[in-house]
Parts: sequence; structure tokens; C-alpha cells
Amino acid sequence: MARVVVGISGGVDSAVAAYLLKLAGHDVIGVTLRTWLSADGTDSRCCEIDDARMAAWKIGIPYYVWNCVSEFEKNVEKPFIREYISGRTPNPCTVCNRLVKWDRMLSTARTMQADYVATGHYASVVKLENGRYTFRKAAHIRKDQTYMLYRLSQEQIAATLMPLGELSKDEVREIARKAGIPVANKPDSQEICFVSEGSYAEFIEDNSPEPLQGPGNFVDEAGNILGRHKGIIHYTVGQRKGLGLALGHPAYVKRINAAANEVVISEEEGLYTDTVYCRDINLLSIEALGEGEALPCTAKIRYQHPGEKAVIEKAGEDLIRISFEKPVRAAAPGQSAVFYDADDCLIGGGVITEK
Repeated sequence: MARVVVGISGGVDSAVAAYLLKLAGHDVIGVTLRTWLSADGTDSRCCEIDDARMAAWKIGIPYYVWNCVSEFEKNVEKPFIREYISGRTPNPCTVCNRLVKWDRMLSTARTMQADYVATGHYASVVKLENGRYTFRKAAHIRKDQTYMLYRLSQEQIAATLMPLGELSKDEVREIARKAGIPVANKPDSQEICFVSEGSYAEFIEDNSPEPLQGPGNFVDEAGNILGRHKGIIHYTVGQRKGLGLALGHPAYVKRINAAANEVVISEEEGLYTDTVYCRDINLLSIEALGEGEALPCTAKIRYQHPGEKAVIEKAGEDLIRISFEKPVRAAAPGQSAVFYDADDCLIGGGVITEK
């Protein structure tokens, strides 16, 4: 049996992960990473300390809180704001997992002489025949969270346990109810943890360290002016609602040109493409893509995207080209694209770029 540091957020998933590991005989230590505080002093939805403490008490494990606010601000909040100001749509959770959560949990595990860290993610850790570590999709695909984990390093994955990979959400809640865990029926969080109220744009307006660009032009793909927008931080690729344009047909955001302070508009057909490029690549199941190698996969361009058959190829230094069998809709620069093999194991991923 091992000593395991479990990240407890205050939700039911992480509490049940801790409970199952203790039930299996492990020496379990609960840890909450305080990553963010709102203006009124309340914690984010990723670190609801009162609920996490109650769950740890009921499970019967020691419990600690670690302050990670400065690391979170540096590695997650500030880059998130910079990306939106640059006209991209970032995915802060993928960055937070590697640079904040796992980094701090592993350092805590070393301090406490623990063998592993664990979380309540719906995914399974897999060691492949080639010796590399990756994640397999959850058995109940509706809750699969492998998309959010693609940035983790081999060292981080090798030291990770994920007890919920074969369970459904209903099964997890039933385990919590039977064990008397007080967060058994707590609703899931849906949005980015540090945007507790209002919109992303309001958060950026309130927290940007530099002046923001003001209103600019909506333009069509030929550059013709269609109207005025209220600032590029209010828009993302694929957006239809809230544009305030009366063109006689549905209008969508196709592209954001931050340098010109323009939002490019198209009809829905203009959102589709069969080729997407990625930078900031992190590969899990393989060490590298060879020159000229075309690797079949299933690729997802956002968390809720079901995935489409594709081929990935090296297109330059730290650049991958994804060629889809069927065109995909609204691939937004700044979002992550991830790739899976035929066994539903994560090959890796990267950040969508306009090349």
C-alpha cells in the first residue's frame, strides 16, 4: 500500500477518489490548493475549502490547505488575460493542471514522503508497451476529462492515480451517499473557476494590467465594414449571439484581428475547415512525430467536440498540422486540440494557431 496525496477541491469527485483510495488500504492525505480568491474573499470553485475539509473529516484523513495564489496568478490568470487581449480564446485549465496543480501536489508529496498524487478526474492512467505514460478516456465518455490533461509531463503522469476512470457520475454520487460524504449531491461547476460572476470580458476589464482596445469594426472576409464592435475581448470564433448586426442572414465570428482591432464576420459555411495547425505541442504516448510521418488519429478541437478522424503530421519546429476527414467547425486560435489513438489513449495535443 502507498502513501497518496489527494487533491480535494470540495466537490464530490475528488472526495470519492480519496475515499476509494483509503478503502483500498492506502495512507491518504487530503490537500486543497487555494489558487484564487474573489474580491469578497470567497474561494474559487476549484478550492472550496469548507466543503473539502468536511469531506476529509468524514472520510477520516488528514487534511491541509496550501496557498498557490501567486503561482496561479503568474501561470494562469495573467496569460489568460494576455491571450484574450491578443484575440485568442485560451483554455486556462490545461495550463493550471501542469504548472500549478500537479507541480504543487508533487512537491507536497515529496515533502510528505508520499508515493503518488491522485485526483478525481474521469480518466485512467496507462503505461504503454513503449514505456511511456498517457491517459485513456473514461469508461463513461460523457464525463471524460482527458482533454484537460494533455499538457502533463511523463514524470507527473507516472506519479498519478485516478480512481474514477471506470465509474460514471451516478456511481460516484451513490458511493458518496452510502459513505455519508456531505458533498454527495453538490452540483458540478460549469465555468472557469476564477470567473465567479459576470463574463470573461468583465473579468479582463477589471484585471487587465494595461489599457484595453476600445470599439472597432466588424468586417466581412473582403474587408468591407459591416458595423462596430464593442471590443475584441467580447468575442470568440464561432460566436453568433450578441453581435448586434442586422445583415439579413445569420452572422458568425470567423476570425479576430487584434492588430487591426477588427472582428471578421462570415456566414456559417465560412467557419469550416479541414486543416488546423497547433503549436506548443506536448506528446504523451509517443516521443516525437518523425519527419514525413502521417499518424492517423481522432482529434478534438475543443472540450465538448466529439472528435473527428484525422491525420497529424509535423509541419515545422513545434508545429503540427491536423488534416481532418470531415471539416470541423470554428477551430478557435488559443483553444487546445488533442489527438487520440485507436485505443482511446491520448497521443498528445497543442494550442490551435493560425500558423
